Amino acid sequence: MNKQIIFNLAVKDLDKSRAFFSALGFSFNAQYSSDQAAFMNIVDGSIHAMLMTEAFFRSLIDKPLVQAKEANEVIICLSCESREEVDSLIARAVAAGGRTPHPPEDHGFMYDQGFEDIDGHLWNLVWMAPQG
Repeated sequence: MNKQIIFNLAVKDLDKSRAFFSALGFSFNAQYSSDQAAFMNIVDGSIHAMLMTEAFFRSLIDKPLVQAKEANEVIICLSCESREEVDSLIARAVAAGGRTPHPPEDHGFMYDQGFEDIDGHLWNLVWMAPQG
């Protein structure tokens, strides 16, 4: 089996979160999902997220759960194939109920912009020029 990245995110409403990320084009694997968690494919075969209800997430930790709309611990950064892919994903995130905390940044060799999902988790999308 190839190494994979699987990160867990607590969400307030699993169905709404599934709908949000489906609107961005991410798919879900029913085999690893339940009414408490949804296994989301970000990059097939290598990068995934397990969206978990807050109650289920809390059952796995012994510290308070951070409310992502109030505080942040991490920014999830995904590389994109082009500037257009960055812009397209940002537009879909906003249309699905997310928000952009800052305008796009164009450094010539790198282009990026972030969005906040409906639970407050921060995502950054970045394209880097092949020669950069």
